[in-house]
Amino acid sequence: MPDGCPASILHLRAGGTSVVVDARGESLPRIVHWGADLGDLAPDLLASLVDAQAPQRVSGSTDQTPSASLLPEQSSGWLGTPGLTGHRHGAAFSTALRTTAVRTTAVRTTAVRTTGSPDAPGIVVEAIDPAAELAVTLELEVTAAGLVRQRATVRNLGAQTFELTGVLATFPVPDAATELLDLTGRHLRERSPQRQRWDVGTHLREGRRGRPGADSSLLLVAGEEGFGARSGRVWGVHLAWSGNQRLLAERTISGVSFLAAGELLLAGEILLAPDERYESPWVFGSHGDGLDELATRFHEHLRARPEHPRGPRPVTLNVWEAVYFDHDLTRLTALAEAAATVGVERFVLDDGWFSHRRDDSAGLGDWYVDADVWPDGLAPLITRVRGLGMEFGLWVEPEMVNPDSDLARAHPDWILQTGGRTPPSARNQQVLDLGRPEAYDHILERLDALLAENDIAYLKWDHNRDLIDAGHGPRGVAGVHGQTAALYALLAELRRRHPDVEIESCASGGARVDLGILQFTQRVWASDCIDPLERDQIQRWTELLVPPEMIGAHIGSPVSHTTGRTHALDFRAAAAFFGHLGIEWDLTTATGDELARLAEWVAAHRAHRALLHSGVVVHADQPDPALRLHGVVAPDGGEAIYALTQRETSVCYPTGSVTLPGLAADATYEVRPLAPGDQIVGTGQSALPWWGTGVRSTGRALAVVGLRAPVLFPERSVLLHARRIDPGAELR
Repeated sequence: MPDGCPASILHLRAGGTSVVVDARGESLPRIVHWGADLGDLAPDLLASLVDAQAPQRVSGSTDQTPSASLLPEQSSGWLGTPGLTGHRHGAAFSTALRTTAVRTTAVRTTAVRTTGSPDAPGIVVEAIDPAAELAVTLELEVTAAGLVRQRATVRNLGAQTFELTGVLATFPVPDAATELLDLTGRHLRERSPQRQRWDVGTHLREGRRGRPGADSSLLLVAGEEGFGARSGRVWGVHLAWSGNQRLLAERTISGVSFLAAGELLLAGEILLAPDERYESPWVFGSHGDGLDELATRFHEHLRARPEHPRGPRPVTLNVWEAVYFDHDLTRLTALAEAAATVGVERFVLDDGWFSHRRDDSAGLGDWYVDADVWPDGLAPLITRVRGLGMEFGLWVEPEMVNPDSDLARAHPDWILQTGGRTPPSARNQQVLDLGRPEAYDHILERLDALLAENDIAYLKWDHNRDLIDAGHGPRGVAGVHGQTAALYALLAELRRRHPDVEIESCASGGARVDLGILQFTQRVWASDCIDPLERDQIQRWTELLVPPEMIGAHIGSPVSHTTGRTHALDFRAAAAFFGHLGIEWDLTTATGDELARLAEWVAAHRAHRALLHSGVVVHADQPDPALRLHGVVAPDGGEAIYALTQRETSVCYPTGSVTLPGLAADATYEVRPLAPGDQIVGTGQSALPWWGTGVRSTGRALAVVGLRAPVLFPERSVLLHARRIDPGAELR
């Protein structure tokens, strides 16, 4: 906030973002501008900017033209979606909150720092409605990366219970945003983008699965018509919550357009007794010139957190698609030995290690090592894995229970259910009610014991079904909110007791990817589908929120287990190269040539992962839909690695040019193919002229003009390496 600015008009700046808040009067404050940094504005200019946004009164409206505050209310004349809903036995259904205090929480900053959001500029608004007997605290912050985040705390001041039915954080966007982008999907095809024109009305996305779901939108983005990765202003919101959710985009006839998000509350889920409080999840907003800049703000925010993984991301082999439930020490030892020879650094034992677990119909909840399969426990395998220089990881699904389990037989009342009926089963399992202290304590004790008794560095934490009829406790009251809060508490306590154990969020693949779960986990599993053609798109849209080093990206077997497609090893490896690299393949069946080539890819990834996992993620707005080019550019612009993928045959023959975005405009670069992704497999009749010699150009020219792409067979990729050089240097 500039020195001398009146406290009633606030200008928050950080990370290239400005938020101007009009807090004049008793009404709740409203955001006048959220987006590009406006620079230093003197108090008189700031006040003039705010006043210039005041609308006229028009026929058919209230005498005082309403606007959308941080928490829009009908009592102000607002007839769009309200920000707070609830009632007290049918009364107090409409609030009229009045501001009692506004205070700033930090000084202005304009640089992206490494300390994260606790030092970010922000405001706290205190408000009260004496008639409804409610008090509300609103928090708004601008993080060092330029994200804006909001949350609300609602307190019941009355003597009777208040049922809260919803809280939505509101982010206004300008009229220039005429197009919406959100995501949908399904198991094995998460993160599928869809676009539409944004007209008057409400575009609503709700998730009622008890987790975000494979069809979760991840973000809801509004932007200028035709916006892309590198062009067009965009604004987007994300809900940092792993339970039910609401995201909406609304354009009103009064000329107000906004994005909003919040937890979707089930009937009776939040009943506030006298003096009880509800704290909403954080809702994050990002903006940029194109989707890449919007995503970069999320990446920088996550990387700045103290809990973000700092060391090299260990190359991982997961045994699921190699052995499924067929656990055998001799076979798994051979697989571990093959993994070590190609450079794997972490070996993960998947589903099937615990009591009664010979298929997916039994055993969930019985978190004891199966003595029939593992008569000496997991120690022999762990000892061999550790002796080969690898970490050991283990699969768990602690929130679930099979009816055919010792736990369910002993405690059938520990299953989430309501109405005296058992919810429909999914994958032969039900959901364990972690809101019950005794169920929570049991799971915590079992996981704690496993980690204490075994040398385990990593948990693959799965969640393989939606929550249906999720009733909690003896009365079967709605329990999704409590289940999500209990999960967070469980993860936090395990991390406190075992701070060096890394946890992956897996939920039937990518059904739980959000900033709420990422407070406690260090990796997400983007999809159970590792077909590289599918993963190329799944990972691209997951990167809208999550940086590559937190996205598990595995090299699968020659024939995909989920699509039946056959792909060359180089294509499979190139698709996984940029993420947290892993392997999901029975390497004991691979040929010597395949193992040698795989080892080359692993070695190349390990050599370049410092760049891959710290740089700025970029995507070219490629006019040819058959081609996709993406990459990572070092923060200082010193080098970059790009992948060029021929997804299908192109109409143009030979292939046209591709541009290399993100490089320093005035620097000179040498661009060469990067081994082992330097093999052109295509139908070209002669060699591409620059392929063997490299090419030298400026960052600006490479971003605007680009270079000729090689002719490739469909479903093939190559890697390019750009290095900044002295302009007078000779090509190598």
